[in-house]
Amino acid sequence: MHLARFDIARFLATAWQKQPLLIRNPWAQWDNPLEPDELAGLACEAGVESRLIVRGGDGLTLEHGPLAEDRFAGLGADPWTLLVQAVDQHAPQVAALIEPFRFVPDWRIDDVMISYATDGAGVGPHYDQYDVFLIQGLGRRRWRVGPRCDAATPRQPHADLALIADFAATDEWVLEPGDILYVPPGFAHDGVALGDDCMTYSIGFRAPSRAELVEGWGAHVADALEDAVDAQADRYADPDLALQDHPGEITVQALDRLHAMALEALADRAAFARWFGQMNTCAKYPDTDWRPEAPADPQDVAQALAQGLPLRRNPAHRLAFMAEGEAQALLFADGQCHAGVARPLAEALCGGADVLLDPALAGAPGTAALVTALIDQGTLAFDDGSEDDDDDDDWAD
Repeated sequence: MHLARFDIARFLATAWQKQPLLIRNPWAQWDNPLEPDELAGLACEAGVESRLIVRGGDGLTLEHGPLAEDRFAGLGADPWTLLVQAVDQHAPQVAALIEPFRFVPDWRIDDVMISYATDGAGVGPHYDQYDVFLIQGLGRRRWRVGPRCDAATPRQPHADLALIADFAATDEWVLEPGDILYVPPGFAHDGVALGDDCMTYSIGFRAPSRAELVEGWGAHVADALEDAVDAQADRYADPDLALQDHPGEITVQALDRLHAMALEALADRAAFARWFGQMNTCAKYPDTDWRPEAPADPQDVAQALAQGLPLRRNPAHRLAFMAEGEAQALLFADGQCHAGVARPLAEALCGGADVLLDPALAGAPGTAALVTALIDQGTLAFDDGSEDDDDDDDWAD
């Protein structure tokens, strides 16, 4: 699938993180990539994050998966919504939905959540902390969008769901299959299914908060300092201590020195870059394990690369790179950092779900060793074409 009628530059300039936007069917051809029964099957599997929201006489109730196989048969006439996270990691045809939206950097992309709803069902008015593209896959859904919200926005008294109180819509649209609604962070929105068999694909994006960055980076720096050989050198010292007027005072001079100690430890930008690359590429759902039973043989890997055998990326693993000059890069894969990687090789490995290295790159020094390491950690595997690409489980061993 690809977006045939969509001006990316205009979208980024006028809508991205600025205002909601309705995009009427921009696809060259829209085909719903997953059937409702397949989604229900995923919700019954252990290791798959799913939620069931039912609208009854007492309002909305939330149930977490995995769900029993007979759960859906017992739901009755009350409107209900099934939400399944990270379906792109279980169905290649769903993962293909991400490709048209890679004008947003890969490190920002989270996953594809799918919701299935019966007539009148929805999750209630809410807002998210991230950008989302809501693609109508099957059936129809009425979306209402409201103003930007924040932590001070009144909430409904609900134990499990963060729902907005007194939701007032500013725009309203009915989405048909193939239509897309883009909602920036913080904007209130509420979707209700119009008829049964309503499926919506939500492509969500990550945005680390300042608190998460400070907490994660600070903890990483603290761990590194504790492991330092000369820990005494990192302790506060005041060899120029002068007699002060009152022993109970923390002086300006002492505070300046303490503050400088903390900032100096956190100010290493190169170290921060490595930490962030590793943190950002850690698998959110690491259950899809592609690690081989025995370590890969570098010679066998080199031979397979020379033969032009393509590689496939584990859908649960994340890859990213950072340039180191014009020729080299740091490659991050599933929380690991690989330094000194040729930049063309890093670009190729981060290019998409399927990786086919050109002969010159495949035979370059260091390529076989890096690919071997990535195979051993379960990030890559050779694709010998023996599996059926239409099988929902063809990404799992």
